Amino acid sequence: MDQSNRYADLSLKEEDLIKGQNHILVAYTMTPAAGYGYLEVAAHVCAESSTGTNVKVCTTDEFTEGLDAMVYEIDEANKTMKVAYPFGLFDRNNIDGKSMVVSFLTLSVGNNQAMGDVHQLQMVDFWIPETKLHLYDGPAQDISYLWKLLGRPRVDGGYIAGTIIKPKLGLRPEPFAKAAYQFWLGGDFIKNDEPQGNQTYAPMKTVIPLTVDAMKRAQDETGETKLFSANITADDYHEMTYRADYVLETFGELAPQVALLVDGYVGGPGMITTARRNYPSQYLHYHRAGHGAITSPLANRGYTAFVLAKLSRLMGASGIHVGTMGFGKMEGGNDDRHIAYMIERDECQGPVFYQKWEGMKPVTPIISGGMNALRLPGFFENLGHGNLINTSGGGAYGHIDSPAAGAKSLAQAFDCWKSGADPIEYAKDHNEFARAFESFPGDADKLYPNWREKLGVHK
Repeated sequence: MDQSNRYADLSLKEEDLIKGQNHILVAYTMTPAAGYGYLEVAAHVCAESSTGTNVKVCTTDEFTEGLDAMVYEIDEANKTMKVAYPFGLFDRNNIDGKSMVVSFLTLSVGNNQAMGDVHQLQMVDFWIPETKLHLYDGPAQDISYLWKLLGRPRVDGGYIAGTIIKPKLGLRPEPFAKAAYQFWLGGDFIKNDEPQGNQTYAPMKTVIPLTVDAMKRAQDETGETKLFSANITADDYHEMTYRADYVLETFGELAPQVALLVDGYVGGPGMITTARRNYPSQYLHYHRAGHGAITSPLANRGYTAFVLAKLSRLMGASGIHVGTMGFGKMEGGNDDRHIAYMIERDECQGPVFYQKWEGMKPVTPIISGGMNALRLPGFFENLGHGNLINTSGGGAYGHIDSPAAGAKSLAQAFDCWKSGADPIEYAKDHNEFARAFESFPGDADKLYPNWREKLGVHK
């Protein structure tokens, strides 16, 4: 049934919709299934995403029609469409009247993903009215909180050198704590990898006390504050808060130095919101494990990595993994820096919409996946700054000397870039960075030809 007479109005102007502040605007790429017209399918998406169905029903009235989602712009040649969703469509909390991200996703990427007349449908951007931003939690803490703990300026406090304990699974409690201690002798931040939690061979109640001891010993030896991100992901609300409470109680006076890590993509927005609201004093670490199922450039459904990151700011994450922008081992390219810009700036141009955040706290870009000291200078140059957390697993534990040396090489890579130095010349006076060339010779050969001759390495 062609519903374009009701769910399409191409005379609507985006500037008027933005001025009205009463709609969430969503941009999609869309390809109809064979045999269907573009506007016809676009209107069907709107119907399925709001008030409609595939037949006429007797229960629709004039008020209901006022909540219709409307396609207001299409570009069939470029396979793009824009939809205006009336804000009144979306579910609100009984307790406090706040808006739900889960409700937004239920409509905007809900049943429309399974429609038979749609071949491809993926959200590439959305716009939230500035006057509605107060209805979303936003982050309680941001990177300035971590900079303060580390004794740095609250503005432009710089690079936080972190790692992920490797291997991601298989370490028993004592080796895990030892690995943490070894890195903390040179670095700032350690996170659980996304599946680490309470395995039978590594019970949380054994691992966490040993980790606290490792942190204390590393702080005593270095005179520096150390940070730990603990995975509290769980299927059940009570289990998740039990884990968080246990971790914070066990760290005791060091609890402010603990971030809470949640696998937010597989766990869903409700898990992020639960952590944000129950533990507003803690830094909330959003791990996006599994997101590639829909955000991969090869995918043609769901939403993009940009949309996922933008959603994380509404949910209240303090930091989210944003990929390595083509410099690490994961999918992505240099232009992915705009993902970081959208979540860290107070206003920013996205792929489609210009979003103002009206003072909502920023979300820290967390960089992870195949990064080491040799790749970082190019990464910082592409991004334009180093105000982020980098968690390098192999980049630390794969260093030829020690995890502590690996951690120091990461920090030196940031200093090298910030100072504008030539990396090979910088390496001549910074041993840990220099030894990274021998630790990762494949990257060294690719990024810095003739490094062996210049650094006097003959093996």
